[in-house]
Amino acid sequence: MGSNYFTEEQQEQLLCSPYIDKISEKSITYTKEFKERFSNEYNSGKIPSQILFDMGIDPHILGKRRKNSIVARVKKYELRPEGFESLQKGRPSTKELSDDERINRLEQKVAYLKQENEFLKKNIQVDRQANWKYKLNHASNINLSKK
Repeated sequence: MGSNYFTEEQQEQLLCSPYIDKISEKSITYTKEFKERFSNEYNSGKIPSQILFDMGIDPHILGKRRKNSIVARVKKYELRPEGFESLQKGRPSTKELSDDERINRLEQKVAYLKQENEFLKKNIQVDRQANWKYKLNHASNINLSKK
């Protein structure tokens, strides 16, 4: 296992902070409040380790690279028109769709697959024609060389 992965104990310790939304062995998702507070305190002159410590997050668990990444990411968030709002929407869940929406989605999927099949059929046909022409030309070249 890599040295920058979180152990189960570290994950549990970090999840105690109200500023951490999710955590896995490889990544952390911070809350909007964390990003706003970190930005404000960093811009007022505090160092990242002190900010994290004040928020109840052990900076030694995160490591130097993650601390630097937080600073860089927060600076990018400040420049975005959306600010600190998360832009990740993810794939829409089919569990939340009504029957009409689910039918509509399936109809679109069927139409897409039909179009894909037509493309593949044409592709196969063009490939067969190219092979047939090649064999004709190649066969006539072989017959000429034998004479």
